[in-house]
Amino acid sequence: MKKLIAGAVVAGALMSVVGCQSTATKEEAKPVAEAPKLNNDDLYEVAHEGRYYVFDDFKTYQDFLEVGETSYRKVFIGGGPHGETLVHGLMGKDKKKLSGIAGVEMFAGKMEAAEDFYGEMRGEDGRLYVFNSLEDMEDLRKVGEAPYRFTQIGAGPQGQTVVFVLNKSNKKKEPVALVKRFKEINGL
Repeated sequence: MKKLIAGAVVAGALMSVVGCQSTATKEEAKPVAEAPKLNNDDLYEVAHEGRYYVFDDFKTYQDFLEVGETSYRKVFIGGGPHGETLVHGLMGKDKKKLSGIAGVEMFAGKMEAAEDFYGEMRGEDGRLYVFNSLEDMEDLRKVGEAPYRFTQIGAGPQGQTVVFVLNKSNKKKEPVALVKRFKEINGL
């Protein structure tokens, strides 16, 4: 009888150790939730026919450049930089959202840009402005001129002049990395 009770105690102790080990394994096996992708790494703006278009997706932007319209949009009458109609071109997945759209929030100043930000702005003057800073993009939008720049005539996808916008901190350096990124993104 003593052997039977001792055996039961040993078996119970072993089961609790095994149970503890399997619990720890289950906890370790649980996937860690990933942070949602903010889509705040690029922004594209186009002044076109009296409206101001903003995109946070390169493909949607390129489709707009081909067709001159966007399938899904969020429109703000008078919301543009100079009181023009502001049109946010949306991806299909964003068409029913009321908030959380990166292009809308970055344009409104409610979302910071990613560290590796890239931006393009096509002006009515036919030039293509390229940025690696959302702040520089906002300044050009407000002022209408880039005080610091590196310009390449005829270097754009349609042969337009490309202005790489600089700022006080990088005004004396040729923007080699930004030029390279521009060419990669635009397939040049």
